[in-house]
Amino acid sequence: MTTDNFKKHSSKNPLQRFLIDKFLDALIAETEALHPEKVLDAGCGEGFTLEKLRQCAVGQTLVGVDIQQRAIGLGHEIHPHLDMQQGSVYELPFKDNVFDAVICSEVLEHLEDPGKALNELARVTKRYIIITVPNEPFFRLANFLRGKNMSRWGNDIEHIQHWSSRGIAEFVRKEFEVIKIRTPFPWTIIVGEKRI
Repeated sequence: MTTDNFKKHSSKNPLQRFLIDKFLDALIAETEALHPEKVLDAGCGEGFTLEKLRQCAVGQTLVGVDIQQRAIGLGHEIHPHLDMQQGSVYELPFKDNVFDAVICSEVLEHLEDPGKALNELARVTKRYIIITVPNEPFFRLANFLRGKNMSRWGNDIEHIQHWSSRGIAEFVRKEFEVIKIRTPFPWTIIVGEKRI
């Protein structure tokens, strides 16, 4: 059994592949620039980002956590060498200040309480966070133009939070100093540094 995330990352659609590859390249580049030794992917899905980090030799210790057991199980089949476990972004199973960098990619838009998740991400990172979310309204427009989610004007049924690049930057500033904003269409990548 697959997940929506798996379908997205294994799509044969050339335009979708191009956009996802461009997005992942930007995410990996931003992570690499931080020179982290220990990286957490909070909301890792099947481990596609972790595997890309591993292939690019970014970080010495890579750990993933995801709420969906189905995603973790599929991730273990695809990437049996990765360290992934089930857990909630609201209650991460780690001590304080464990990771040099925490990635939370395409998670916050699904959450009822993204502020609680941001607090928890801040707890487990020593220094950096990388947040990615769909860049609205461009994400919905891109979906609509390719005929996806037409009855919802391009909005994914699971997306209950919607941020522009400016909006997500302001949200992240509640816990972090925003040091970089990138917008690989149709996403936003925010790099934040923990306030001391």
